[in-house]
Amino acid sequence: MTPESIILIGQQALVVTAMLAAPMLLAALGAGLLIGMFQAATQINEVTLSFIPKLLVLAAALYFGGGWMLKVLVGYTESLIKSIPALIG
Repeated sequence: MTPESIILIGQQALVVTAMLAAPMLLAALGAGLLIGMFQAATQINEVTLSFIPKLLVLAAALYFGGGWMLKVLVGYTESLIKSIPALIG
């Protein structure tokens, strides 16, 4: 196992992590932005007004993107397991 292979595995893990986190983070960002503009326009500063819609948007993003996220994670895991013999010997 060379240092280059370890760096490559770590780099791939970070890319997969970013790919899995991006839809959820972007959905939360968009919902927070819209809710913040609504609160600024109406001057309603209620904490639950921002929490509940964000929670619903994140649940919807997970529902619609969960299958793709699982495929990406399973694909990475399969490639990592298949590469074990080459990494050892």
